[in-house]
Amino acid sequence: MSKTLVEIKDMYAGYNGIVVLKAIDLQVFEQDFLGIIGPNGGGKTTLIKTILGLLKPFSGELHFANDRQKNHIGYMPQTHGIDRKFPVLVSEVVESGLISDKSLSRSGRRDKTREMIRQMDIENVAGKAIGELSGGQLQRTLLARAVINDPELLILDEPNSYVDKRFELHFYELLKEINRKTAIVLVSHDIGTVISTVKNIACVNETLHYHSGTDVDADWLEEHWACPFEVISHGDLPHRVLKKH
Repeated sequence: MSKTLVEIKDMYAGYNGIVVLKAIDLQVFEQDFLGIIGPNGGGKTTLIKTILGLLKPFSGELHFANDRQKNHIGYMPQTHGIDRKFPVLVSEVVESGLISDKSLSRSGRRDKTREMIRQMDIENVAGKAIGELSGGQLQRTLLARAVINDPELLILDEPNSYVDKRFELHFYELLKEINRKTAIVLVSHDIGTVISTVKNIACVNETLHYHSGTDVDADWLEEHWACPFEVISHGDLPHRVLKKH
């Protein structure tokens, strides 16, 4: 049986006394690939903030497998929230993912950074400022930063919000490779991409509804998302269309 990395029991969370999430129960397992979907304002970001320790729940329980895992979660934020005018190089962004690792020497950090840059195929832009990157290059840079410290859990917040569409399929192939040794939580509004990529699904809309596997249908989505859906397969990555409502 897979080890439980994160366990949430009967959690309530929100802001300024206003409940955004209620009675949340969730387990994230070792090498899981969990897709989190739900409408805007449904609480996806609030759930991620509580797991990352950025928001303290009002009540309930949040447990991690161990202290190392709690403090070594890889996180890739939404790319549209990145200030591309900030004067920082790709190599510096990637190396910043090692800031909490006190065991490495300066040369050790540089060696690990070079290897991660090689793995992500961004060697040709390593010396460039992030403002010079394409969407796909920025995507790979942020992903490299998130996984360079070998986290047991990787959290991705809307990773396709600013991606070069030519790179999108390759990006999800990268995630499948990372998932061989790292559990992934993928937050996305793109239901079709989630269904074609992840192993399990949770729909967050104030409460949380977990579905083991990805064989969801329109009825399940309509019930928990609270608006009608048609899921249409198209090419390698299916997409979704809202019915008239």
